[in-house]
Amino acid sequence: MLAGLGVGLSAVAGAALLRQQNLQEADARRAAAALAALQDVCIVAPTTPYDAASGLPVAAPRVVPPEARCPVCGMFPARFPLWAAQLIYDTGDVHFFDSPLSLFKYLNARALHAQERFGPRVLAAYVTDTAGGGWTAAQDAAYVAGSSLLGPMRNGNFPAFSTPGAAERFAQQRGGRRLNARALADHVRATGIHTPVHMHPA
Repeated sequence: MLAGLGVGLSAVAGAALLRQQNLQEADARRAAAALAALQDVCIVAPTTPYDAASGLPVAAPRVVPPEARCPVCGMFPARFPLWAAQLIYDTGDVHFFDSPLSLFKYLNARALHAQERFGPRVLAAYVTDTAGGGWTAAQDAAYVAGSSLLGPMRNGNFPAFSTPGAAERFAQQRGGRRLNARALADHVRATGIHTPVHMHPA
């Protein structure tokens, strides 16, 4: 009789252990699903408001704040000072980008990246001069496509230069070809790299 009771208790203990293992496996699956969902979270980067107390003209380039996020990829542009770009709106607000590539992606598909389909008018755009580190107007800059220099996303993110000569010298050293802003916008559009991986709500 005691032996039978021992067998019964063992069966009960075994069933309890199996249930516990199943619950742990289910918890692990839920945790993995939650982590996967987090990786799909869409970052809607807010603009940085204009600070009138700064004394800067509304259209002047700004220092990239450490908390600013790129509205295209969600990266922190302040971490990549030789690649950073910015887009200033007529409200004085600004979006910061991790690279010229992200800036042109945004400009080519602004309605898909922005929270609103019709937002403020673009007042000015700037990119960082790879050679000198200062800001230069995006429409006047010279860019290099296909160089060996890796950008923030670990690929060629079109380093920008304040003069065509500087871009040519860079291309001779690191490979690639020089493009002006219009040609770069066309290149981004034609190659399909402007296509976002998600769409923000309208």
